[in-house]
Amino acid sequence: MIEIRRSNERGHANHGWLDSYHTFSFADYYDPEHTHFGALRVINEDRVAGGQGFGAHGHRDMEIVSYVLEGALAHRDSMGNGSTIRPGDVQRMSAGTGVRHSEFNGSPTETAHFLQIWIIPDAPGGEPGYEEKRFADDEKRGRLRVIASPEGTDGSVRIGANARIFAGFFNGEERADFDVPAGRRVYAHVARGALTVNGEALGAGDAAKLEDVSKVTLENGDNAEVLLFDLA
Repeated sequence: MIEIRRSNERGHANHGWLDSYHTFSFADYYDPEHTHFGALRVINEDRVAGGQGFGAHGHRDMEIVSYVLEGALAHRDSMGNGSTIRPGDVQRMSAGTGVRHSEFNGSPTETAHFLQIWIIPDAPGGEPGYEEKRFADDEKRGRLRVIASPEGTDGSVRIGANARIFAGFFNGEERADFDVPAGRRVYAHVARGALTVNGEALGAGDAAKLEDVSKVTLENGDNAEVLLFDLA
């Protein structure tokens, strides 16, 4: 079964400094049909104006992954971590028993465009943690490169959840087939560009929920950048 979630069906909030699209219920946007998909709780597509950002605030019991599409994102947290991530970087923060952090646009003038992803952990509590890794474009070109997993597979960031995240770039004849493990479900989110997922045409911001399928095929790309979630 495949269910398409179109970009314009998402929740939307424009605060001036922040223009955000919510794939799942978040903040003032609530849709009982779209609260989560398996352990995948949040995909927010955020554009933050130059010099602006999210002031220090708290989280707990959530695996938070940031994936930058354009610009730079400056991170600070109560664990003492501080860095600026850019396209190709993946940041993971495990909130555990509680952590405070801020995320600001690293440029005073350019817009920062990124995906903020929340995944529900396997168990509450645990020690908060932070990790970031860089994945070169050629590692994702025409293939699905694992960027987050419970085991840190192939140098991916480690998340405390039964989920894996893959990223890939597809254009022209480039194609990837993902063999879905038995009993798993897949969420494919098009970050930009366009391609087909199991024959369904998707554009930027569109997504596909796939259940009871044995294979997911990504092809017919038009400068597409895609995140694929393998979920219990």
